[in-house]
Amino acid sequence: MEKTIKPQSGYFMVFVAFCLLALIAFSVFGKVVFLLIPAVLIFAFIISGFFIVEPNKAMVLLLFGSYKGTVKDDGFFWVIPFMTKKKISLRVRNFENKPLKVNDKIGNPVMVGTIVVWQVADTFKASFDVDDYENFVHLQADAAVRKMAGTYPYDNFEDEHAEITLRSGVEDVNKSLEDEISDRLQHAGIKVIEARISHLAYSSEIASAMLQRQQATAIVAARRMIVDGAVGMVEMALEDLKIKGIIDFEDEKKAAMVSNLMVVLCSDKNASPVVNVGTLNQ
Repeated sequence: MEKTIKPQSGYFMVFVAFCLLALIAFSVFGKVVFLLIPAVLIFAFIISGFFIVEPNKAMVLLLFGSYKGTVKDDGFFWVIPFMTKKKISLRVRNFENKPLKVNDKIGNPVMVGTIVVWQVADTFKASFDVDDYENFVHLQADAAVRKMAGTYPYDNFEDEHAEITLRSGVEDVNKSLEDEISDRLQHAGIKVIEARISHLAYSSEIASAMLQRQQATAIVAARRMIVDGAVGMVEMALEDLKIKGIIDFEDEKKAAMVSNLMVVLCSDKNASPVVNVGTLNQ
């Protein structure tokens, strides 16, 4: 478990080191040999204990393999030289994964790229619970992407609102990805600030077929909308003619008029009208 400590100020020990230098100089020039050797040893001991902690950095301290604490305050410090010092960055970092080929919920191969923003939250776990916490972040992010992609289909051609998909449910998918990565990285003392999909596409071997399917689905949907609109327009036209008493069609003539209107309204090309110069019975 992480323990935050604040060691001895380095500036005070610098003063002590200068005092020892003065003592060493006095011993040399005054030929006081019995003071020279202890002063030199103590001076060397003090000099090797200085270290600096920069802003948004931390120093993990070990004494003979035992964890003694983490220094998170920036400044100039001194500890006994027997302590092992390991520097860790607390800055916010991010990386963008190259698109991975994964399978969606229904087995389609898709390419998914992600961006993960993270920082070290627990220096003890990051230092001692995993071998290399930076490599651990990358590997676990890849594993989380594969698991998340298998939870959702890439798209839903039957009903876009029936199920959350990778393409349409951006917010839900990103939240699921962030939660999955956070669960995996908490063992290494890593805090995930944000995780989101940066690239999403079908894999190259099925991209062409899926594009054709999307186009066909769009055409069918457009035709359905056109037909629904045409039926409403024909119904409205017949009702207006009947209400205003302009003309009263027999069933046979009404069917012919409906057929003609539907052809004109639903055709994807301009209609070529045929003008009837006779009576309605001709």
